[in-house]
Amino acid sequence: MANILETTRLNLRQFELGEEQLLFDLNKDWEVVKYTGNKPMKDLVEAREVLQEHILPQYEAGIGRWAVILKSNNEFLGWCGLKKQNGQIDLGYRFFMKHWGQGYATESAKAVLAYAFENLILDEVIAHAAIANTSSLNVLEKIGMQRVGEGVENDIPVFGYRITKEEFESL
Repeated sequence: MANILETTRLNLRQFELGEEQLLFDLNKDWEVVKYTGNKPMKDLVEAREVLQEHILPQYEAGIGRWAVILKSNNEFLGWCGLKKQNGQIDLGYRFFMKHWGQGYATESAKAVLAYAFENLILDEVIAHAAIANTSSLNVLEKIGMQRVGEGVENDIPVFGYRITKEEFESL
């Protein structure tokens, strides 16, 4: 599969049918999903449903949650990308715990924003992160997103963030 994006250390590419195991392995860990409002995945059937019903269809619009691959050894680290949510384009990411704190979320999210503004010609991108997830909040702020409010999603208190094309270009 061809890369959608490339950074210094990472390749981002579309998931393919048959890669349910990657999603399952990532999403079966309570620590990985605890701030998302999702429960850990139960099995490969659930992972296949998420892949086929939620991830793959977004690719037709040029957006989606993309597999993040470490260039040095082709290891799957997690995902990062865009999805349409309530008429807006939302940035999200999720990584295996062993890869937290190494800058992969920041590196991939910054590349995704560049793609959103340069390739998709979007005017703004939003994001939401659990208020308790300080690491994720730090990533959003490092990439230049501004806090614009708070709310509740999936029974979890969240901060809302946004960044415009002009704000991103001025970083």
